Amino acid sequence: MVLLVKIATFLWFDTQAEEAVNFYTSIFKNSKIGAIARYDENEAKASGRPAGSVMTASFQHEGQEFVALNGGPVFSSP
Repeated sequence: MVLLVKIATFLWFDTQAEEAVNFYTSIFKNSKIGAIARYDENEAKASGRPAGSVMTASFQHEGQEFVALNGGPVFSSP
């Protein structure tokens, strides 16, 4: 029995996920934007993000699935 597992790569951004997805799909052939989830009023209150801003945005490149996440500045480089 062969089990095939697809891995989805998550890319963490502060607030630039939508811009990054637009950029990546504009420069790579055979790519497309998928679902975009935006913060509603309740999620915005809980997260401190503006309502209507992007929470996650998915895209594909050559059939590989990617998800861009606006996770905020939780991690910083030294």
